Amino acid sequence: MGLQGPVEESGLDHTLLRLVKFRVSQLNGCGFCLDMHSKDARAGGENEQRLHVIAAWREAPFYSDRERAALAWAEAVTRIADGQVTEALFESVRKQFSEQELAALTLAIVATNAWNRLSVSFQSPVGTYRPGMFER
Repeated sequence: MGLQGPVEESGLDHTLLRLVKFRVSQLNGCGFCLDMHSKDARAGGENEQRLHVIAAWREAPFYSDRERAALAWAEAVTRIADGQVTEALFESVRKQFSEQELAALTLAIVATNAWNRLSVSFQSPVGTYRPGMFER
């Protein structure tokens, strides 16, 4: 839980972070986390259409350039074994995020990947999450 502090204090938009966490959880097939992040996103005012289409975000017109950069970065960091963190991607993401923001975004992605692995491994029950359940 301590990893979340620097992310929360980074100034990154919570809407963007919720989209990234949702997409990472989708890539990892974590049902509990998908349930959690979709509920948190909706509670935060996220548009249903954006959640439904996020797997095809490259084709959809309703994500900002900054969100697109964050989603591309999230996919590359999550699939790091595939060698997808290229210099070109890094440079394009740096155009949208400061060094501090990119560090916080990467930390959010890494933490989400860790939580996904814990939730899948320990078979966290899908559908039991309530928005705000883990807030301090």
